[in-house]
Amino acid sequence: MNVEVISKYFPQLTDNQLHAFANLQPLYAEWNEKINVISRKDIDNLYTNHVLHSLALAKFTQFAPQSKILDVGTGGGFPGIPLAIMFPECNFHLIDSIGKKISVVQAVANSLGLSNVKAEHIRVEQVKDKYDFVVSRAVTRFDAFYRMVRHCVSSQQNNQIANGILYLKGGDFDDEIAATKRTATIEPISSYFDEPFFETKKIIHMAL
Repeated sequence: MNVEVISKYFPQLTDNQLHAFANLQPLYAEWNEKINVISRKDIDNLYTNHVLHSLALAKFTQFAPQSKILDVGTGGGFPGIPLAIMFPECNFHLIDSIGKKISVVQAVANSLGLSNVKAEHIRVEQVKDKYDFVVSRAVTRFDAFYRMVRHCVSSQQNNQIANGILYLKGGDFDDEIAATKRTATIEPISSYFDEPFFETKKIIHMAL
């Protein structure tokens, strides 16, 4: 699957955005030869399994200009890098506890000219700033993630949906939501995208 799958679902993209998305495959293929940030068998499915998966959040909501988004456990830069391309007027802070992955993220952001991306080798418990949203792709159980990141969410509301967590996760996680003792909105990604990969994938939005 190539970059056309992105323009299929996001026909409003500018030429600059399409160019940036098209450059993701060669950039990640090159970096993956040096540092394994995406599984070898998955690199051929980059646009569906990683880029489009990340952009499900852009179907769920449109971030207001100047929004601050923290991507926790970004790994190779997902969902933060695709979202930074999609929302050039927002600010993205991508963090991971593994330094070599952050090196790749910063190199990709630099190659694409993404001035709205800051990549940092840091644990979320050390983060002092406040953000409109904390985003992530299933780095741990949701209830554990909630406890780790809740101190990072700003009380100042600037978006159509409430500030909080936007989490990409598959499978059954009702017990994880229940353990937080809070309510959450759960949206199936299959309502946005047709590909079989998304059949069990969901977005969790928890207001904080």
